[in-house]
Amino acid sequence: MTIDAAPQSPSLSVRVLLAEDQVLVRDSLKVLIDTTPGLVTVGEAGTGAEAVLLARRLRPDVVLMDVRMPDMDGIEATRRICADPASPGVRVLILTTFDQDDYVYASLRAGASGFLLKHATATELLAAIRVVAAGESLLAPTVTRRLIATFLRGSHLAPAERDLDGITQREREVLTLIGAGMSNSEIAEHLHLTVGTVKTHVGRLLAKLPARDRAQLVIAAYEGGLVNPVR
Repeated sequence: MTIDAAPQSPSLSVRVLLAEDQVLVRDSLKVLIDTTPGLVTVGEAGTGAEAVLLARRLRPDVVLMDVRMPDMDGIEATRRICADPASPGVRVLILTTFDQDDYVYASLRAGASGFLLKHATATELLAAIRVVAAGESLLAPTVTRRLIATFLRGSHLAPAERDLDGITQREREVLTLIGAGMSNSEIAEHLHLTVGTVKTHVGRLLAKLPARDRAQLVIAAYEGGLVNPVR
């Protein structure tokens, strides 16, 4: 467990906590992040338990979270970080191996703002960190929906049931289209609304369900039975 003691201005840099048990990989990520303008590593964790502790202590903007780690895996660590009132605003970006780790759906349900494949390029990784730090889900809605559907087809993870009684009929329509992979502009055109009105509905859905970001709304659409993946 390592904490960067160098003073940094949070207004200038996206603060990143690395959670990765392989030292060589972690060191490489640290060099990449710390040599990129606007990004800085504030801590390093070698286990899931350390990641939870450092997220609470350091309150980074983004936790770059590996899945397979000792003591506590990345899914459980993500769940604890996202549910911890002592670490508000901390967002988790999961690193996963697509053809080995059947964890994407579980990651999003645990509260992750997105996920990235470990064979991603350096440019993709840096862009992903910035996107998540800005409060958005990592992937475009269509990609998020497609990947979740892929995992649901071949996974033992069945969607949990979600109570949607608290949302209006219009919000239900918007949520259905989010789950179907539509962007705000596409939803606006489909429902004959302005983009601003759609954004208002999305904001209300985030508050009511509750959900951290758009990726979580996709999950809610599945769990509420509004979107059915092809099995």
